[in-house]
Amino acid sequence: MASNNGDVKLIGAWASPYVMRPRIALNVKSVEYEFLQEQFGSKSELLLKSNPVHKKIPVLLHNGKPICESSIIVEYIDEVWSSGPSILPSDPYDRAVARFWAAYLDEKNVRGAAAASSEEAKNAAVDQLKEGMALLEGAYVEISKGKDFFGGEKIGFIDIAFGSMLAWLRALQVMLGGVKLLDEEKTPGLCKWAAKFSADPAVKDVLPETEKIIEFAKLLVAKIKAAAASS
Repeated sequence: MASNNGDVKLIGAWASPYVMRPRIALNVKSVEYEFLQEQFGSKSELLLKSNPVHKKIPVLLHNGKPICESSIIVEYIDEVWSSGPSILPSDPYDRAVARFWAAYLDEKNVRGAAAASSEEAKNAAVDQLKEGMALLEGAYVEISKGKDFFGGEKIGFIDIAFGSMLAWLRALQVMLGGVKLLDEEKTPGLCKWAAKFSADPAVKDVLPETEKIIEFAKLLVAKIKAAAASS
């Protein structure tokens, strides 16, 4: 592990794909940090104080200073701990392409399909996800240039943005009755990439097991339905 990192804390929750992003980035950089987990359904005083605008996780606290929003945190980690492996590409065009796909992934609500209130809404959400996977398959083939990751030989910005969603994608495939979102016939590149990414030392202890995500998703869906019923 790297030393002289200062005081590094991450406010988050184990099941959030957005929290997984900075956790993986910190691991890529070999930065030691304290993981401050929020309780499901409540927000701590520290979170509200650290992110008073959005009141959301994740929040990185570096020497007491808060940095919010998952992609911004990952970029901050890459810049501050620049002696570790680079996460963003050095070329300006490649960097812009990486940011484009990370922004595209932010628009995809992977958890939305699990919480869909009707069969029609669920099917629409699944169709959107399948369309997204097809686009990402093409992007992977083009950007990786035959290497293991979107970032080339090592995990990069798009890998972290997309890979943080893998546990939820796998859980959704089970919850939706065996729907194939990552399909060896339609998305062979992504299937190989997902296996490599999940096995990486920076990732394997961060991505939760599929069964744990399914259990959490059921709690989340029940909470959403209860809130809808009372409104």
